[in-house]
Amino acid sequence: MPAVYTLFFWWFSTGIVMYIVGLPAWTFRWSLATASIAFFTSLYGLAISSADQTASNAYLAFTFTLLVWGAQEIGFLTGTITGPLPEPCPVHCTGRKRFSFAVQAIIYHELALAFSGLAIAAVTWGAPNQIGLYTFLILWTMRLSSKLNLFLGVQYLNLEFLPAHLAFVGSYFLKRPMNVLFPFSVTISTVAATLLLVHAFDHQATSYEAAGFTLMGVLLALAVLEHWFMFLPLPILELWSWSRSPRPEAPAAKPQPVEISPAKLARERLEANFRKAYFEQNAKAAPAPATESGRPQPVQTANARFS
Repeated sequence: MPAVYTLFFWWFSTGIVMYIVGLPAWTFRWSLATASIAFFTSLYGLAISSADQTASNAYLAFTFTLLVWGAQEIGFLTGTITGPLPEPCPVHCTGRKRFSFAVQAIIYHELALAFSGLAIAAVTWGAPNQIGLYTFLILWTMRLSSKLNLFLGVQYLNLEFLPAHLAFVGSYFLKRPMNVLFPFSVTISTVAATLLLVHAFDHQATSYEAAGFTLMGVLLALAVLEHWFMFLPLPILELWSWSRSPRPEAPAAKPQPVEISPAKLARERLEANFRKAYFEQNAKAAPAPATESGRPQPVQTANARFS
């Protein structure tokens, strides 16, 4: 049951966030207001659910943490919380400068995530149920790993997940067959997910531990799967096709009549009359071409007669 719950919540919540950020920009203020309410309500729920180690409280803490995370994702993906330099990477920028520009593009979002983690730690400090804090640390660690892998270079960038107003973020991604970080990322996280699930299925585990560690283990396994999405040619966008409403194409622009002022029209007519008079005068002044016998050759006029 915890595994199915985690899988469904991961899939459904991702689709909801994609749907929200795909709405028109004028709806973002309402989305942000709703996300803010969910954020603080979830912090309160974490404070309450952390008081006791029960299976139901493990579910609640896990769910409230995902809501906190989702609220932060909405803040970022709507373009509200990004960084002091939300611009594309400068051309030919490499090395430390590229990393510096990348940090400046999203640092406010990173600080907001850090604040969320500190808030969860504060409301659950010293409480028996720490599933909420551990869940957030899993999400945060794997998100940092994903960003670093994209920065270093991956096979499939999956830029379709970025809304148009965050297209500048994609300029900091690199396309490469492999990078040095990826093997360590997936190996360490796979081992950690395995240990969590082994502990969850231990016959001595309590119902709280079985539920909580399964929730976290499956979530971490899904994060590993998301890492593999960056290197495997999978149609992952189809998983959330239901959340991406087709955007109507912009109608073709109709040709607009060009307005010509009377002064310009008069000037064009004057120039045309001048050119006509000039060519007629030159035609009359030109001597008739001579033939081999020295007699002038007849000139063919416009009506095909000879004069």
